[in-house]
Amino acid sequence: MTNHPIRFSRRRVLVAMAGSILAPATSRAQNSSAQAQEGNAMRLRLTFADQDFTATLEDNPSARNLFSILPLDLTISDYSTNEKIAYLPRKLTEEGSGRFGNEAVGDLCYYAPWGNLAMFHDPYRWSRGLIRLGRLDGGPAPLLLRGEFPLRVEALS
Repeated sequence: MTNHPIRFSRRRVLVAMAGSILAPATSRAQNSSAQAQEGNAMRLRLTFADQDFTATLEDNPSARNLFSILPLDLTISDYSTNEKIAYLPRKLTEEGSGRFGNEAVGDLCYYAPWGNLAMFHDPYRWSRGLIRLGRLDGGPAPLLLRGEFPLRVEALS
């Protein structure tokens, strides 16, 4: 029996690492797509000013809690330079919250300490108390309209 040392090239290691990083994301995307095809996805319609857009919620306790209190009439306003916020009539559950990664423009989140929705139109970083609820389906363009407006949030049937 001959022992042959295993040789790893940088390319082989990088390909393996990329595969291990991308596989869970691909699996999540396939699961989300399958869930949407089965009609189980929780989807929202959000309307303010002349903006009408949709979001798909994740399957977590906070997102389910939000979905259970729809429809809502709120006020949406600018906060900082990268998000719009809207205060909810009551706080959502924080069950299952914790650090998440892959922060992205178009995320719909809940900021537990203040009890508000946060919709990101520019890059952001996770902070303690932030719970991702879902994603805006068509991207963040509707959020670029500056100002304060009445916001209607309802279940999309």
